[in-house]
Amino acid sequence: MKRNLSLLALSGALALGGFVGYGINERGAAQTAQTQAAQAQSAQAQGQMVQTLAQNALATSATYDNGRARTQSEANTVDVVKARQNGLVYISVTEKASGGAQAQLRDQLERQFGFGLPDGLGDGQDGGAQGQQATGTGSGFFVNAQGDIITNNHVVEGASDITIRLHGSKQTYKAKVVARAPDYDLALIRAEGLPSGAIQPMPLGNSDQLDVGLKAVAMGAPFNLDFSVSEGIISSLERTVPVGTKGVSQKVIQTDAAINPGNSGGPLLDSAGQVIGVNTQILTGGAGQSAGVGFAIPVNTVKTLLPKLQAGKGGVLQTPSLGIQFTDLSGLTSEQRAQAKLPATGALVQEVLPNSPAAAAGLRGGTSDGTGLSLGGGTGTAGRGTSRGQAQNDVLKTNGDIITAIDGQPVTEGGDLQRAILGKQVGDSVRLTVQRAGQTREVTVNLKAFAFPNASTAQDDGQ
Repeated sequence: MKRNLSLLALSGALALGGFVGYGINERGAAQTAQTQAAQAQSAQAQGQMVQTLAQNALATSATYDNGRARTQSEANTVDVVKARQNGLVYISVTEKASGGAQAQLRDQLERQFGFGLPDGLGDGQDGGAQGQQATGTGSGFFVNAQGDIITNNHVVEGASDITIRLHGSKQTYKAKVVARAPDYDLALIRAEGLPSGAIQPMPLGNSDQLDVGLKAVAMGAPFNLDFSVSEGIISSLERTVPVGTKGVSQKVIQTDAAINPGNSGGPLLDSAGQVIGVNTQILTGGAGQSAGVGFAIPVNTVKTLLPKLQAGKGGVLQTPSLGIQFTDLSGLTSEQRAQAKLPATGALVQEVLPNSPAAAAGLRGGTSDGTGLSLGGGTGTAGRGTSRGQAQNDVLKTNGDIITAIDGQPVTEGGDLQRAILGKQVGDSVRLTVQRAGQTREVTVNLKAFAFPNASTAQDDGQ
């Protein structure tokens, strides 16, 4: 029995619910694009973005027949959908259940938090027998005339077989991963044998120029309902939520356009028909469905990564790490910080991994000398960035280096350090301001891709 994969059940949690990313199951609904097809099919150089449609091309004059659009906003939404529906791509994947990403995710959640994915989700079968194939589906969209397709990494990660289908067609095409960026939950795939006329790229907008209150249109196939469209507004541009396999908090677009299981990887559009984000997560009230709070990866992140993804040759985009385990001091109580004579903010280094960039730069972790801070009794938490399985009676090592700034920017909470490192390239250098034994010093760290030996160990970039 086929079931959808419940993809990317994140370990981070908020009050009243958790972040959940979903794959999409879809069949094409028969609709025909009547607007802007010729323009969208114009020849583009590899990696070149499709030009945005002029605003007035989507602004329809007031012709409101009975049963048709009755307001200017309705007419605009109808035209956006018709102009962009054939740029939507449905993705089907197959993976081995026992070793796939979802089976690993289930094991990780059960080991660390005592819960896993809902029964029957994530393994593609009823009984959870090992070795059988799991199937999942997702969505994506064309970004250029060469047929490059952007989707979520969690849609295709671990897939042994990928096929796509275009809107309004039952014809399937085999696809392959060009490259993945797991830390950003993005991937680029390319299909084989697509007719050139079938590729209708969607123009990419500018997420740095958005305003709260602007229209947002989400496209996808929630709950297996082929080709569904939901509309809302941009609810906030000030949100950061855990994104990607490392769970590093990153800026996202919050929208109240309904995003449900089946929308993941699909585009979030504005009233000009431009892609402004990639739908990726929702905040639920525990029911696993839309509660009016959805999140999309900003399109400018896509634009920044696209050239690297296109040159990826099937690989994974590497992001650098410091190679440390640290405690976010802002997560401690004021009483705990006072007891240990620690500052209010900063990243307290617990461990520096051997052969890591931090070790090469001479950073020091804490030592168990009997003077640590007991976290027992439920008096507080060591905050984000500590060991994820940390017990209530753990002792915090308080004599390690304290990172207070990176490249001159204060580290007010652990996410500041994680985001700063994630935004760097392998081979870059960073300047850390470090407190050690009451003295302040500057430390230069040359970054590289560093693999942590234990995936359950928290690190500087949240891996």
